[in-house]
Amino acid sequence: MTPAPVDVPPPSAAAVSVAVVGVHGHGRTHVRRVLELAAAGRARLAAVVDPRPVDGLEHVPPGTAWFPDLEALLAHEPPDVVVLATPIHTHLALASAAMRAGCDVMLEKPTTASLAEHDELVRVARETGRACQVGFQTFGSGAVDEVARLVASGELGDVAHVAAVGTWVRTTGYYARARWAGHRMLDGVAVVDGVLTNPLAHAVATALLLAGARTAADVSDVRVDLFHAHRIEADDTSAAVIRTAAGTTVAAGVTLCAPERSPARITVHGSEGSATLFYETDRLEITSGRGTRSVPCGRTDLLANLLAARTDPAVALLCPVADTGAFMRVLDAVRSAPEPAPIDPAAVQWFGEGDESHPVVADVELWCERAAREGATFTELGAPFAR
Repeated sequence: MTPAPVDVPPPSAAAVSVAVVGVHGHGRTHVRRVLELAAAGRARLAAVVDPRPVDGLEHVPPGTAWFPDLEALLAHEPPDVVVLATPIHTHLALASAAMRAGCDVMLEKPTTASLAEHDELVRVARETGRACQVGFQTFGSGAVDEVARLVASGELGDVAHVAAVGTWVRTTGYYARARWAGHRMLDGVAVVDGVLTNPLAHAVATALLLAGARTAADVSDVRVDLFHAHRIEADDTSAAVIRTAAGTTVAAGVTLCAPERSPARITVHGSEGSATLFYETDRLEITSGRGTRSVPCGRTDLLANLLAARTDPAVALLCPVADTGAFMRVLDAVRSAPEPAPIDPAAVQWFGEGDESHPVVADVELWCERAAREGATFTELGAPFAR
């Protein structure tokens, strides 16, 4: 069946030229977003970059300029903005090259593969004066401002604990999609593709944001507990307990080995109430002396925010690279921790066949909830699968 052609309106004079690097995987989402902004006259898709040809890809309009690598694009004509949806371990080199060529950058999360690389990327952004926005989309959620307002109003009382829970499912096919998937190292280079640092990185980064921790200096201590049931090198079932410089505990219990996917959530616990953010839908559930209420919150798209910040100095980036330092402290703790321990097969059941097969860890949802709520690792709690 021949893909339906993509209608692309003629660009306006004010349209920003955008190139998307990496378009066969998650990058297709970025291509579609650029086309949406093009329909509003705010952007034009200048080119796509991928080592594989893009002929026949239904999300890439026919006639779009294609380059096999970023170097070739930059040598031809640097666009205004480069969107990077490439493997984690390529982020520093590609983002740095784009900024040094005069481009602003929209960088898919996680930021880089180590805290040292993050520090280098922050330095490049400062030296070049270019914008580097990181794709933690929840940083654009209106729920972030609403939680800040609730805390400032005193409705939640004193906040000392933020808990993140994510119980998702990933199949064997998920880890077969790319050579780097599920690796801590690849060809001697750090990749750090674990549950805390990639699939559920939004839960960790947003929990830190709600606790007021943005930069690396905002985090004083990190403990991680890493396990895997999948036949991978990285972690797929993990806990993290983080202490911020302000004294708040941020704890996360996350897994890709649940019986079914449940909405990821982050709860800000105060002495007088709590606020739970279901960040995939930007919905807040607030419980306090006023009772329980649900508050839908909108979201500002991060690429749209980057385009706005290019033309209006009053518009601040919602997720500038420097503000991902707190998350990078957690990633670095994962990177430098001992190898994730395999979960005892007696605690794991496998379901499905072939690429659709996936492991389920016994009672893993309970233990993720406890780790987040009690601020302790699986090992500290005595979870059977962690022994």
